[in-house]
Amino acid sequence: MKAAAFDYVKPRSLDEVLALLQEHGDDARLLAGGQTLMATLNMRLSEPRLVIDITGLEALRGIRVQGHVLRIGALATHTEIEHSDLVAQHAPLLKAAAPHIAHRAIRNSGTWGGSIAYADPAAEWPTCLLALGGTVIAQGPDGERRIAADDFFQGLYATALEPDEVLVASEIPLAGADHWFGFQELARRHGDYAIVGMAATARRDGGVLRQVRVVLLGVDATPLRASAAEAVLEGQTPDAARIAQAVQALRDSIDPLPDLTNSPETKRHLAGVLLQRLFTGASA
Repeated sequence: MKAAAFDYVKPRSLDEVLALLQEHGDDARLLAGGQTLMATLNMRLSEPRLVIDITGLEALRGIRVQGHVLRIGALATHTEIEHSDLVAQHAPLLKAAAPHIAHRAIRNSGTWGGSIAYADPAAEWPTCLLALGGTVIAQGPDGERRIAADDFFQGLYATALEPDEVLVASEIPLAGADHWFGFQELARRHGDYAIVGMAATARRDGGVLRQVRVVLLGVDATPLRASAAEAVLEGQTPDAARIAQAVQALRDSIDPLPDLTNSPETKRHLAGVLLQRLFTGASA
């Protein structure tokens, strides 16, 4: 299948992009790395009249520490994040997750902002952003707007972005010395979409875990916080008995969507396997 016909423009400034979005609204789509957009175009899941190429906007690039947060520009590629010393130091969950993203060619082209903005429920970056309690920075005609990751992902490929807004960056709290994280996913082959994946973060207070966040990918229409499992683990030492309770709470509270080869029961079981793996030894 081929994409429907569309017009193409490559603006030189963010103001020009915003003007085009105001003019064309839902008939326009932004092109960054293209790894998600091109697939949706070719499958006719998206049929915009105008594709706006934002790859020339240098202001949307870069990874830097800004105060108490790590700011990742929308056009930072997966590979740049994977090899960034700042990411390794201040958001090591992202470094751990990056190798799971497809294959090298895709990581070289795909962008942070594209992954977050298209909100693929099987994608790693939305899951990690939610697990890290991050914030999306959107730019629109009325200025800059900050959206908590907990409020950003609203449905299948649907976000809190307005039609005339551009995702320009994300901000992630800097990891402290007490930061704990884990990431795993299960796929038939490396680079395939995950059957189930999980990102988790917490703050270690002695042997106790606090501010626990557990997020699943590949089980719902959005990245899904496992709030029942979080409640079991919060303020507790993750010993074998506590982890078993959290696994049961997780399985009892989720209703995974099936895919072409995996049933909800399979995904429910595998989600518990991942939680067991991630939290075993988390208090060490």
